[in-house]
Amino acid sequence: MNRFKELLKRIGMTLIYFGGVGISWSAAYFLMNWIYSRVGRPSSEYLFQFISVMVGIVILFLMALVFSKLFRGWERVFYKSIIEGLGRIAKGDFNVVLDNTKDYGDFGEIVESINVMASELSQMETMRQDFISNVSHEIQSPLTSIRGFALALQDETLSKESRRHYINIIVAESTRVSGLSDNLLKLSALESGNFPFENQVYRLDKQLRDTILASEPQWLEKNIEVEAELEEVNVTAVKDLMTQVWTNLLHNSMKFTPQNGCIHIKLRMVDERVEVEIQDSGIGISEEDLPRIFDRFYKADKARTASGGGSGLGLSLVKKIVELHKGKVTVASRPGEGTAFVVSLPMQKK
Repeated sequence: MNRFKELLKRIGMTLIYFGGVGISWSAAYFLMNWIYSRVGRPSSEYLFQFISVMVGIVILFLMALVFSKLFRGWERVFYKSIIEGLGRIAKGDFNVVLDNTKDYGDFGEIVESINVMASELSQMETMRQDFISNVSHEIQSPLTSIRGFALALQDETLSKESRRHYINIIVAESTRVSGLSDNLLKLSALESGNFPFENQVYRLDKQLRDTILASEPQWLEKNIEVEAELEEVNVTAVKDLMTQVWTNLLHNSMKFTPQNGCIHIKLRMVDERVEVEIQDSGIGISEEDLPRIFDRFYKADKARTASGGGSGLGLSLVKKIVELHKGKVTVASRPGEGTAFVVSLPMQKK
């Protein structure tokens, strides 16, 4: 369709050109005949033809000049709208939509590109504002607790038990702020590409087993039964980052699995890929929350997450790390029936 339009455009421009030549030559012929009828015709036929040609060229030039002025007038209007739009974008106003209903020809792509750029910048600005708002909220909450309990400690009549309780809360809240800061720094480093990647070959089953044992105090405290079916598998990855993935997913399952619940971890090879599934018998996630659980600061169960000290960054970090390893992470869940996270990674090539 575009090629057909371009062909029609070229045919049209050719017809306009030859039409202009015909008009200018005709105008020169009648003009010179009118002049010769009054002043007399030159005796030389060559001179007669030469003068007519030169007059025709002058008329053609004047017609082109007038047409150019008219076209430039349209161009000025067109460029003015583009310049004004870019000026608004430069000042931070991304609600710019240039009229693309007109036939701008080759300039249509410029108009469409500016509209797409403004739309994407608007989305980025919304995400930036949400990010700042969420960070401020997440930091403000523990700082308020720290300040409140620090002031309460100034009361000299407090008992040792109350004082110890307040100190434990301050330590927990400061740890929460520190964890938030650490996760933000990691996400920033991963997204900017400044994180030092040092891939190595190691036993993934051993890493998962070590992660489970390191979390033993947490799942024993809630009397959670942890089952593991781990095939012997080697992977090539950044070991420390993948430890972060398994720790985040396992702690997330333990947080939302009630007393006497169950967590089942499977490691298997499927079609030249390695799959790790962490399934729990927890409270589950609603269908409307599932598409957003990997978003930064998104909390599907806001009341429980707030009380549990979560920042809403853990799953975002998991997704980013897995994608950097050319893998993917998926989730399936139903409220009251538990949640299953599946991490799929490329298998090591021998």
